[in-house]
Amino acid sequence: MSSSTELTAETASKFAAITLGHVRQPWPHKADHVFTSAADVAPHQDFHPIFFGSYDWHSCVHGYWTLATLLRLHPDIPEAAGIRALFDDAFTPAKVAVETAYLARPGARGFERPYGWGWLLMLQAELLRHADDWSAHLSPLADGFVQRFHAYLPLATYPVRTGVHSSTAFAITLALEYAEETGDHGLSGLLKEALRRWHLDDADCQAWEPSGEDFLSPALMEAEAMRHVLGADFAAWFDRFLPRAAERLPATLFQPATVSDRTDGKIAHLD
Repeated sequence: MSSSTELTAETASKFAAITLGHVRQPWPHKADHVFTSAADVAPHQDFHPIFFGSYDWHSCVHGYWTLATLLRLHPDIPEAAGIRALFDDAFTPAKVAVETAYLARPGARGFERPYGWGWLLMLQAELLRHADDWSAHLSPLADGFVQRFHAYLPLATYPVRTGVHSSTAFAITLALEYAEETGDHGLSGLLKEALRRWHLDDADCQAWEPSGEDFLSPALMEAEAMRHVLGADFAAWFDRFLPRAAERLPATLFQPATVSDRTDGKIAHLD
């Protein structure tokens, strides 16, 4: 690994300090919450006693994933003790039970689908690499999202080809890492079957992108997802999917996005 891409302890410490500064910060908050009655009007911490920080639920989840990954790669950074204390406090059976119960609420069928689903499974995959009890405690919530993938994907006639949170290719790529980490062949087969059904015959991608709020390339994210599915057959598929890539075409895939206003939360996605 070159020095320009190596995650040093110093950089890991900086990332950890930033993330520790927001995963427990409850406000401002953007909720993915359906109100079905007056009983649903309550502070979001009541529904999400673990993932209430970082502006929204999925950002809090991948904040915890960041911390877990940094702790594994650099267990001696100054923030390590704080990360462990945070996880010991957050990943308790009681708090996980509340997070899991939310999935059964009326109106929660589409909660965080599919982006948050994928990130929760990525977090669980990372926690499984640690010797602590955190993954065991979080497993009911992870199981809940595995069940959601099993219920949803057979109904998903079409993929969601976006460069934002609704991207099915991105979420499935994350979920595949969990399936591989856990040896869940049923989930892996489900995810790969969906990708094959949606994308195996895709050819000559025009790459009309980016859209104005993208933080992913829909074309390249699809290719990355299919790489996990096709193995040795991926190169032939990619040549059909982007046949002019060697000529740097479509040009949109080779041009940095223009970000007109970094104070706009959605335009800034383009960074």
